[in-house]
Amino acid sequence: MSEEIKASKRIQTSVLNAAEHKALVWLAARQPRWVTSNMLTIVGISGAVIIAAGYILSNLDIRWLWLATFGWIVNWYGDSLDGNLARYRNTGRPIYGYYLDHTVDAINEIFMFVGIGLSALLNIWIAIVGLILYLLLTLNVSMNAHLKKEFRLTYISMGPTELRIIMIIINTLFIFIRPLREFSRDVELFGSSYSLGALDIIGGIIVAALAVVYVVTIFKDLDEYAKMDPPKKWNG
Repeated sequence: MSEEIKASKRIQTSVLNAAEHKALVWLAARQPRWVTSNMLTIVGISGAVIIAAGYILSNLDIRWLWLATFGWIVNWYGDSLDGNLARYRNTGRPIYGYYLDHTVDAINEIFMFVGIGLSALLNIWIAIVGLILYLLLTLNVSMNAHLKKEFRLTYISMGPTELRIIMIIINTLFIFIRPLREFSRDVELFGSSYSLGALDIIGGIIVAALAVVYVVTIFKDLDEYAKMDPPKKWNG
């Protein structure tokens, strides 16, 4: 199984991929000897907890979004650097690392989505649907890594780093632009009335985009797998 994981082709086509790769290699080369990949993984989880805390505390004061922004940076540092440090030091553990990385990613995503859903900025159901779609895409990545040796890290030129930057920008806008965070529109849906804020609308658009990406990805993968594993005739 370790050979299968090693053989998976990493597909990284995000906008910031080249610059981020250089930055991570630079950081990996300058980590103290006592810093380990597992320690950085814990840093990444801590960042996710900080993100959730910042969004929940923003219910008391919008300036707590600065804490959420700090959490996005901490999460990027730990989550992006742990694997790069192992590769730089040639201390990678393909089976252990693959399992730990995917388990931690799922935990991080739960903290992030639920945290922002518990804030006054985003409807909890939009956050939950977004979480489900993100986890489905993550599951699809894992299956493709096993079945066709492709480890896709980005969709439509967007990866986790780009999403973190978008959230940091959104946080900053909501802190400084009062009309933006006070914006509200009532909409009728299935006979019920809902009040949507600015982030509800943004979140709804992102969720719809994730749904489209997921459906398109499924049909694309099914077409490839049908060619790899064509139907067999039954001679019964």
